[in-house]
Amino acid sequence: MDSPRPEPGHGAERPRLVVLSGPSAVGKSTVVAHMRAQHPEVWLSVSATTRHPRPGEIDGKHYRFVDQPQFDKLIANDELLEWAEFAGNRYGTPRQAVLDKLAAGEPTLLEIDVQGARQVRKAMPDALLVFLAPPSWDELVRRLVGRGTETEEVRERRLAAAREELASESEFDVTLVNTTVEDVARELLTLMGVG
Repeated sequence: MDSPRPEPGHGAERPRLVVLSGPSAVGKSTVVAHMRAQHPEVWLSVSATTRHPRPGEIDGKHYRFVDQPQFDKLIANDELLEWAEFAGNRYGTPRQAVLDKLAAGEPTLLEIDVQGARQVRKAMPDALLVFLAPPSWDELVRRLVGRGTETEEVRERRLAAAREELASESEFDVTLVNTTVEDVARELLTLMGVG
């Protein structure tokens, strides 16, 4: 068991940042949506991004939409816990919002890619990194290919990236296998001390 980190004057354990990561199409968003429907008190970080909003996306709810110069400024001022570029757009986790939620004692979750999880490990070594693994490689391939929205070239790139991401599992503190959304959400809530 982890050693408790008491808050000054409280003697209680301070909440720990939990980072959920894993390969593309493993079901991270589905698990988080299910978990938050049951436990809306779990705060999910809203990423900043340079991409344009898609229809129905709300600034501040789905993403914090910023332009390239604003994103450059976030990086220069060390205001991001982690950031990465994907498909020509940049995405990052605003640091202060995470610190504020943790200081307020709220269960705090990041849902990010493996590269981002590595950056969070460096920035906040006491974060709990959780790897969401597929039940099998074949199931992950089925999910990636089953979307049917990408070209063969894009699918191959995503499969290659998924192989690399799966190989990083040992870098994480805990692995959860996504057999059912309900089970994984319950296990994640237990790790967060919620429920």
